[in-house]
Parts: sequence; C-alpha cells; structure tokens
Amino acid sequence: EIMFFVYILVSKVDGSKYIGFTENLKMRLNNHNQGKVKSTKAKAPYHIVYFEAYNDKSLALKRERKLKSSSWHKKQLFDRIFTDL
Repeated sequence: EIMFFVYILVSKVDGSKYIGFTENLKMRLNNHNQGKVKSTKAKAPYHIVYFEAYNDKSLALKRERKLKSSSWHKKQLFDRIFTDL
C-alpha cells in the first residue's frame, strides 16, 4: 500500500523549518540534504522532526496546504512538536 507523508524539517544550520509532502520520506530528505530542492537548498542539511502518514493522497495534500497557509494551524502543531523536543 502506498503511503503519503506530510513532514516538517528543521535546518541544522539555522533552525528554520520547512513543511512538505512526499511519498518517500527517506528519498525526499536526501533530496533536501543534497541541495536538490530549490526552496531548501541554502539551509541544508536538515533533519525530520515530525511527520504524518496518510493512505489518501488528497488528504495528505490538503493537510500540507492547511499547514502552509494557516498560521493558526501551523502554530498549534509547532507548539505541540517543539515543546516536546
């Protein structure tokens, strides 16, 4: 069964965060860390601090869009994740 992931990366350089979507977390992290992703190239390397798995691609994409577009939803999630670290 194919899984879809919404993930959060943190830059090891400056602590900046990135929200993304993928079908393959390991490969996508490698792409980020090898500078193959334009939007994250300058602040590589990264590590994954959080992910959510979905078996429905549209639900995963909807969640990614919600986190990227809603500062309230992003803040709620970031507060939960980064107080646990």
